Amino acid sequence: MVKRGEIQKRSVMLSGHATSISIETEFWDILKDIAAHKGVSINYLLSEIDEGRTTNLSSAARVYVLKYLISKEQKFDN
Repeated sequence: MVKRGEIQKRSVMLSGHATSISIETEFWDILKDIAAHKGVSINYLLSEIDEGRTTNLSSAARVYVLKYLISKEQKFDN
């Protein structure tokens, strides 16, 4: 059983290349939700994140989630 907050290494395909991402379960779950909301696979979403990143993929994914959640919160505040 995976504990909340535990970092797990997950295998993904980015633009046809196998790699891995080490990320907390909570972030992974939100990434899956975002991908589903956008109607894309998690691999596709991570490929998009990968294209624009300036740091490691795990950090870039966390920042993406944070920015996504902030943008959603701001829409509700207006």
